[in-house]
Amino acid sequence: MPTLEELGIGFVPFSPLGKAMLTGRFNKDTKFDKTDFRSAIPRFQGENLKHNMELVEYVEELAKRKETTPARISLGWLLAQKPWIVPIPGTKRIERIEENIGGANIQFTLEELADIRRHLDNIEIVGGRYPEDQEKMTGL
Repeated sequence: MPTLEELGIGFVPFSPLGKAMLTGRFNKDTKFDKTDFRSAIPRFQGENLKHNMELVEYVEELAKRKETTPARISLGWLLAQKPWIVPIPGTKRIERIEENIGGANIQFTLEELADIRRHLDNIEIVGGRYPEDQEKMTGL
């Protein structure tokens, strides 16, 4: 990130809503259908999902305090990091596009950003981003 900033290169975060995890649309007991790509992703399975819901619960708590949605909190936080970080969330529905646009209106104080950083630094995400065979191909 420091190199990007130094060279004036923008950054587009991949999957800024964590494959919909940060939207608040599912919970620790969610079971994904076999046709849903998340059913093959380790961080969305069983105990990993239950553990990773700590992040979701924290984002939902922030959303309640700010009277907005978890998706808007997530996107607003990314936008607050650096002006050259531009998240582009994927969606299939107009109402989600409208919700996501609202992330640009979320404002955080410096104190809120510092508190969020402290919390995020203490939340461990478990399970791979992709099935093991695909992680080897992507290097992620």
